Amino acid sequence: MNFANLLKVAITAIMNNKSRTLLSTLGIIIGVAAVITMMAIGQGSKDSIRKELSKMGTNLLTIRPGGDMRGGVRLDPSAMQTLKMADYEAIQNEAKLITHVSPEVNASGQVIYGANNTNTTVYGESPEYLTIKLWEIKDGDCFTEEDVLKSTKVCVVGTTIVEELFGDKNFDAVGKTIRFKSIPFRIVGILKSKGYNSWGMDQDNVMIAPYTTVMKRIAAQTFFSSINVSALKEELSDDAIEELSGILRRNHKIKEGEEDDFTIRSQQEIMETMSSTMTTLQTVLVVAAAFSLLVAGIGIMNIMLVSVTERTKEIGLRMSVGARGIDISRQFLLESIMISLSGGVIGVGLGYLLSGLANLIGFPATVPLWSVLVSFGVCAFIGIAFGIGPSLKAAHMDPIEALRYE
Repeated sequence: MNFANLLKVAITAIMNNKSRTLLSTLGIIIGVAAVITMMAIGQGSKDSIRKELSKMGTNLLTIRPGGDMRGGVRLDPSAMQTLKMADYEAIQNEAKLITHVSPEVNASGQVIYGANNTNTTVYGESPEYLTIKLWEIKDGDCFTEEDVLKSTKVCVVGTTIVEELFGDKNFDAVGKTIRFKSIPFRIVGILKSKGYNSWGMDQDNVMIAPYTTVMKRIAAQTFFSSINVSALKEELSDDAIEELSGILRRNHKIKEGEEDDFTIRSQQEIMETMSSTMTTLQTVLVVAAAFSLLVAGIGIMNIMLVSVTERTKEIGLRMSVGARGIDISRQFLLESIMISLSGGVIGVGLGYLLSGLANLIGFPATVPLWSVLVSFGVCAFIGIAFGIGPSLKAAHMDPIEALRYE
């Protein structure tokens, strides 16, 4: 029997049992749709994280306190005081593989204008911070190095602060004086809006001032919480980290073999860490969804076994007029594959639909092409793997006994 005839017989058999076929494909549909959706959400989340991190500069390096042990207990980096002005100056004067550097000290609190107030974080930085983090000024200008030297009470604010304090994010707030923890700050610039990031954090709820002003007038400290550095090129990040480590180890008088009292992380390293975490989560979700495909395969095998039993007489009749065992086997195997693949097609369509809905409700989802191809491959495998048993049972029937079957 040629393939065209096999296909015609298989389609006829499937159409004669529409309800049963639909129920047997339901597990495939749900399983494939779940796998596609989980992969789409995982891929979309990874792409979103990469996009958000790249907005802060792919050549960004962040130096933080860390690695210090006292009494067998590792200290919280926020409580450590290992990054000082001497480190910042040494990096400025000695590092050859960086373009910009900005020390950072921050404090959270309430910012006030008249009867309006909102909670925010003030970041003490150098003017180079905006270049390092790829911030752009919408109105006004950034504070200057002279403001840093004089610890001037000036600041640059995000549009959220402008909206909360002045009622309109487009309000020209340049020149207005606001108060942070009773300290007056004159607004010299307003940042372009960046919106919310992937973690739901409002990037526009920010206030940036000279680091000397924040250290002396707000935080009352002589150390930095971190130092932000921009490498010459992204591909030179590792070399820049090595250079910075050498400068800081020498500055901190750390002996050979001793652990660093600081950590340096590149943006690429953060991207890889986040991607690895999302990949692990995605794998767990996909494996959970894939179990429904296994159950669906067992369901298809069960339906095909029932079909073989119901069509025993038909099988006997076909054999009696010359059909070979392999023809019978191919017929039932083709039916199994068609049921599985048809469920896969519907499942992929449903997966795209669910991925679109995920995007609408705020979950970034991108369906990778390879996930669709893998889904079809798995469906074909299920059709073959779980169709072999019933097809072999049909092929090995005794035609005489089959014709006698009631």
